[in-house]
This record gives sequence, C-alpha cells and structure tokens, in this order.
Amino acid sequence: MKCLSALVLGLVFLGVWPAAHAAPPAIAVAEINYLLDFIDRSGCKFYRNGSWYDSHRAQSHLRDKYNYLVARNHIKTADDFIEQAATKSSMSGIEYQIQCEAGPAVPSNLWLQTALLGYRSSAAPHPIPKSTVRP
Repeated sequence: MKCLSALVLGLVFLGVWPAAHAAPPAIAVAEINYLLDFIDRSGCKFYRNGSWYDSHRAQSHLRDKYNYLVARNHIKTADDFIEQAATKSSMSGIEYQIQCEAGPAVPSNLWLQTALLGYRSSAAPHPIPKSTVRP
C-alpha cells in the first residue's frame, strides 16, 4: 500500500496524473454562454486560418476551444475566454476577424469585448455590434 501511495504521489508531482479541474465561476459561465450565443445569432462571418466561416461554425469552434481550455483550468473569466480562445488560432497564431454585413473586418477580440461590455452594463438584450466599432 505504501508503494501505491508513493506512486500516485509521484505521478501527481510529475504532472502525469490528470488534474482535477474547477469550473469557472457561474458569472463567467453566464457571460461566456452569452458571448457564444451572441456569435451564433449574429449572422456575421468569422475569419479563421485563411477561411471565412458562418456564425454557427464560429460558435461551434469557439465552444470546442472553450471546453478544451476549461478542462485544463485555463478559463476563469469571460475575459480569459476572449483572450485565450477567441482572439487567435492556437495552431497558426493568426488573429481571428469578424465581419458583419458589408462592413470591414475587425479583430474578434475587440468585437467580443464590445459585446461583453454591453452585456455587463445592462440586463437588456443588446444589438449586434457593427464591425465598424473602433477601439
């Protein structure tokens, strides 16, 4: 029994044993779910790694990245989600862009920060931010 305890303890210290992960706080989960829904219903195009995708595929991709990062304890706030999952490709490092209607493409992190600020400032539904939003 002593050997088994030592083995488990060694695996934990070496980082081989899977770490337990804590879910983000409820407020972060609500904000992130709002952002993902916001993307999905925006109808805007999403630029990722050289191709444009519709809002439904964008939402699905970002939800998958979110779930991956949460399982590794990397997401604690909606700002973490934007920075770590919704700003650029983890594979290529190329920044994501959002284009709504015929407007110019803008960095996804600015677009999502605008949406998040709107959500935080009011409980009322928010319009889709135009891609003409400037920092």
